[in-house]
Amino acid sequence: MSRIGKLLIHVPKTVSISLDSNQIVVTGPIGQLAQKIPKEISVDFSNDNIQIHKIEETRSARQKYGLIRSLIKNMVLGVEKKFEKKLQMVGVGYKAQVQSNQLTLNVGCTHPIIFPIPEGMEINIESNINLTIKGSNKEMVGLLAAKIRSTRPPEPYKGKGIRYNEEIILRKAGKSGKK
Repeated sequence: MSRIGKLLIHVPKTVSISLDSNQIVVTGPIGQLAQKIPKEISVDFSNDNIQIHKIEETRSARQKYGLIRSLIKNMVLGVEKKFEKKLQMVGVGYKAQVQSNQLTLNVGCTHPIIFPIPEGMEINIESNINLTIKGSNKEMVGLLAAKIRSTRPPEPYKGKGIRYNEEIILRKAGKSGKK
């Protein structure tokens, strides 16, 4: 038995749950999220708690048991309060702008890099170099942050690039001159 899968998920009063045979829909003050439930897993909702059970004792069911519990927990948390990732841009001339539904990054390339902002996500920019990505879907927030970071990952010599807010970049010494 997965230790994660056995745990109950407490549902706050502001969040409502609807279960179909193969889908769970979580609705809250921030939005609505849906997740397909595999046929090997059953979901029970009673007394403001969600319990996950395995129908079969197969390898596939064991793999999905804890995963589905974590996904549902993230959905409940996401529709109650938004998830957020913070990015920091380090480099001379690096800046970001949000115009309509697009994020424009100037990070040392010959052209600006443009990202469309998905529906339900918001990006806040503080002092042109600090980005905050917010959304109710944890997977989408992390994926957008990773895509933005991959445009200019931090390099180990000067530390320039786009990094997560609390990320530590190990620095290399570089070449030393002739003596």
